Amino acid sequence: MSDTKKPQKEKFKALSVPKGVQEYVPPASSKFLYVRDEFVRQAHVAGFQHIELPVFEDTTLFARGVGESTDVVSKEMYTFADRGGRSVTLRPEGTAGVMRAVIQHNLDRGYLPVKLNYAGPFFRYERPQAGRYRQLQQVGVEAIGVDDPLLDAEIIALADRCYRSVGLKGFRLELTSLGDHTCRPAYREKLQAFLKKLPLDEETQHRVEINPLRVLDDKRPEVQELLADAPLMLDHLSDASREHFETVTGTLKDMGVPFVINPRMVRGLDYYTKTTFEFVHDGLGAQSGIGGGGRYDGLMAQIGGQDLSGIGFGLGVDRTVLALEAEEVALPNLDRRVEVFGVAIGEEARRKMSSLIDELRAAGISADMAYGGRGLKGAMKGADRAGARFALVLGDQELANGEVAVKNLESHEQVAVPLQATAIIQAVS
Repeated sequence: MSDTKKPQKEKFKALSVPKGVQEYVPPASSKFLYVRDEFVRQAHVAGFQHIELPVFEDTTLFARGVGESTDVVSKEMYTFADRGGRSVTLRPEGTAGVMRAVIQHNLDRGYLPVKLNYAGPFFRYERPQAGRYRQLQQVGVEAIGVDDPLLDAEIIALADRCYRSVGLKGFRLELTSLGDHTCRPAYREKLQAFLKKLPLDEETQHRVEINPLRVLDDKRPEVQELLADAPLMLDHLSDASREHFETVTGTLKDMGVPFVINPRMVRGLDYYTKTTFEFVHDGLGAQSGIGGGGRYDGLMAQIGGQDLSGIGFGLGVDRTVLALEAEEVALPNLDRRVEVFGVAIGEEARRKMSSLIDELRAAGISADMAYGGRGLKGAMKGADRAGARFALVLGDQELANGEVAVKNLESHEQVAVPLQATAIIQAVS
């Protein structure tokens, strides 16, 4: 007898999704799709057209457009050299990419404003926690080319409608103005003078020199305590900026959109001017922001285009899903994968059912069938799990009679109809 042992197969460690990446699998994926698709639908109702952005761009776009002093650019971007030695970055946000596309494809040479909508993943190397992911999902809109406070109000009202359309209620809209080029410089000097008197750490002192507004966004309690008496931008607005902001708030009141003024709000991106806003949900704990945006006059010129204004928002799909769960919102029946489920017993019946299912799909009716030669009981379980409204039952007897049994799985009523797709479509419509 040989002592030779059979070689053992190499065992591989099971792989898992990278840390900080939230993935959606059934049934949870139905909630994600519902929120994302409803946000997109609301944008299209408001006249925004879809734009598909590249997942990575030239790093310079974000350094110049988002701002080198921001945490996004200085700490959180996924940046690498491609095989040609070019520095590219996985997109951390959408506005800069949209603006680059508008310039490159001359969209700003036609009717203004250019109204664009996008959806997809964005990437930031952050410390993962509930609601804060390294791959985050957003739906955004941008309206470019017109400096009109009524457009600001439209964008904010659209974001508010997006949240309400999915059943969310426990959120609040916080609003402020960050002024413009006529009043920001003087305010910057006042703020810098105030901050330089504070006992701040070296890194924060450096930020005071580069962009003092970023210091106001510091979340550390000890820093916030020092900032209690800091000058506020709302108290130093130019007449034009104040009039713009008052028109925005007045129009939102006319629209019935509730809001609160937050004079200390500072968004995490440098390009914001004038109207700036954030939607907050306290049911999410520390990561309470579920979306926001603002006006970004000057950004287009900053990345090489015309000096045109713009305003937009980015709504967090991940955080909205979490907020819906926190409120225990009853969503529409998301378990229904198909309307019709085919149950066939016997090889001939299975082949016929396969053709019928294909015809139903061609007619626009969502349909599936049991595979693998399951018995009647097992196949009907498949219909239940698919959330189907109707089951088509086909066996030898039905084939002989040229019929198929159509069972309503909600009322449990069953009728026999001719074994033709047109008759089945009529029975399930």
